[in-house]
Amino acid sequence: MKKIRMFVYLSIILLPLILMLTPNKSYSTADQVAYFIPLEETVEKGLSAFIDRSISDAEKKGADIIILEINTPGGAVDAATQIGKRMQDSTIPIVAYINNDAISAGAFIALNASEIYMSDDGRMGSAGIIDQAGNTADEKAVSYWLSAMKGAAENNGRNPIYALAMADKEIDLPELGAEKGKFLTLTASQALEVGYAEGVVKDRAELLKTIGYEKAAIEQAEVSFAEKIARFITNPIVIPILLSIGSLGLVVELYSPGFGIPGIMGISALLLFFYGHLVAGLAGMESIILFVIGIVLILLEFVLPGGIIGLIGLGAILTSFFLAGSSVWLIGTSLLIALVATIIVSILLVKVFGKKMHAFKKIILFDSTNTESGYVSNHNREDLVGKQGIAFTTLRPSGTVIIDGERLDVVTQGSYIEKDSKVEVIKTEGSRIVVREVTDIDK
Repeated sequence: MKKIRMFVYLSIILLPLILMLTPNKSYSTADQVAYFIPLEETVEKGLSAFIDRSISDAEKKGADIIILEINTPGGAVDAATQIGKRMQDSTIPIVAYINNDAISAGAFIALNASEIYMSDDGRMGSAGIIDQAGNTADEKAVSYWLSAMKGAAENNGRNPIYALAMADKEIDLPELGAEKGKFLTLTASQALEVGYAEGVVKDRAELLKTIGYEKAAIEQAEVSFAEKIARFITNPIVIPILLSIGSLGLVVELYSPGFGIPGIMGISALLLFFYGHLVAGLAGMESIILFVIGIVLILLEFVLPGGIIGLIGLGAILTSFFLAGSSVWLIGTSLLIALVATIIVSILLVKVFGKKMHAFKKIILFDSTNTESGYVSNHNREDLVGKQGIAFTTLRPSGTVIIDGERLDVVTQGSYIEKDSKVEVIKTEGSRIVVREVTDIDK
């Protein structure tokens, strides 16, 4: 009986250890797992966050192979290099399946895979680097990118000359249609010929059969709703639009009574900006906290005089945008666009639609004080010219005189006139009455 109990106790203690030491997957063909990750549309930080999360998920699930299904026109260099680094750090082999296009940053990502397979109409290349304005990047950026392309090719046993030709127009490869002055773009057959593809396949099934995973269970990485929003929001085109809506909405709300649609639109746009960058892994809570502090300080400026608190608040808000963004240049340009857009739209709303829109009637005074409306800034006393009176006070040179029983404030031409002296009005300029002393000669 004791032996049975001892056996049971040992089994309870050792069983978890045995399970922990036992591999969590079988290497039999039937139990293999192929994990597909779609890499589509523009390469940006939102996509980088998705790829990172998907590779980590594949590693946790014990997948045998990761297949990166690529169809992209390219995108941001920093996002592409992040994806490439994550691929190199993966504990699972990664195969790139170019299902149509791996252009620009997409070509670099494909070169980081241990194997590359292409569809019949697949293309890869044309990886010249340009800046955010669409111009050729500076020498440092180009040098870095060429080094990255070369390294990605060499790390996986590929001839780097073709990777360099994809990013450098000076390399002459006329046999591949890339004469000097053109970036190299390889078709599927050309890629196979130069060793930049291990095979050409028509679909996933043929790909899995070619790499020996035809019986593998297929896992598919899905882009979550939050990641879809993050990818959209972190697009370089969307960022200035969001910031413009945010700034314009808040500016209109500041001059509107109560809290209405402009304020809701402005705050929603800015919250979306931070939410997208937070999901994409670009923004931390510190940027959001700094933004909130900035808003609070600006609101306090309406209560506390001085202006310093408002300036600090504005600085905190601007800093929060730069902390959340992936590029100082991108955020700076986006803020400048937002500022210009806010000024232009504000002027248009006031000048063109101001009198027609009920909201603007509450915050803008459209009436003007003009003569036609019966407004007179001052009464011109031309009727006094030539009249005489007595200085009620000493004029030095201003003072008071009495003319026809009316007390008037006057000035002299600069001379000093004693009290009770006789004076004459020589001219009037609006409310200004000019007098001179009447002497014996005048009499």
